[in-house]
Amino acid sequence: MAQLGWGAIGVGAVLAGRPYAITGRPVGTVLICLGALCLAAPAMADQSIPAADNGTVACVASAKDLTRISLAGDQFAAVSKISTGNPAEDFKIVNEPVRGDIYLSVPDGFARPNLSFFGTTRKGYVYKFVCQVRGNDAEQVFVTNTAIKAEAARDWEVRSSPEDSAVRLAQAMYRSETIEGFEVRSDVLEPVTVGKLEVQQVGEYRGAYLKGVVLRVRNTGRDALALDENMLAAKGAVAFMTPVSELAPGQAAAVYLIQSNGGR
Repeated sequence: MAQLGWGAIGVGAVLAGRPYAITGRPVGTVLICLGALCLAAPAMADQSIPAADNGTVACVASAKDLTRISLAGDQFAAVSKISTGNPAEDFKIVNEPVRGDIYLSVPDGFARPNLSFFGTTRKGYVYKFVCQVRGNDAEQVFVTNTAIKAEAARDWEVRSSPEDSAVRLAQAMYRSETIEGFEVRSDVLEPVTVGKLEVQQVGEYRGAYLKGVVLRVRNTGRDALALDENMLAAKGAVAFMTPVSELAPGQAAAVYLIQSNGGR
């Protein structure tokens, strides 16, 4: 993990230090941040688990220490479990009221390989937890429900005008920043050719009603090419932004497209 962290920081520093690299500088900044996170991460990583309403969360609970379970953007309201009547087989759940997390503990000599219970959240979601019991160290489990992110994006987009929403999303894309309620994907797709342009998707921001696409475009022709939305923007595009209006032969630049992701 440390080697990966230092490697990401090194590559990121090179890219971020290029004054004219429009796409390289944001990517470099992201790599530096990722490298720092890798160096800061503990040897035993916390458990980050996606979940859906009425779904099952499979996790690991400590056999000798506390296990903390935290809900991203939500809090536990109630938990339900069966009591066996045998103190050696009953585990404890304590609800921490300030943050809404819960803490699990098992007694010495707990012989069952798994423990299970149901959790109901303040936002009305229900999860079934099935945890393997093992290990001596404390455990942390972070549960993320993508429906909560979509709900946050929908609330923000409904409160904002289409123009304000597009501007805020475009600014986040240009700065390579996260934005509340939007899922950020950094998958790099294979480049495609559009006329004399080589076009490659290098990022995506997906919300409830808006979707932002980050493109890297390069002029493969012998003449300068003007960049405009008629050339690159697909049907349903809300906004088109690029830091340059024209590409010289061989020059590359970033293009930011904001598209409709469904009607209001």
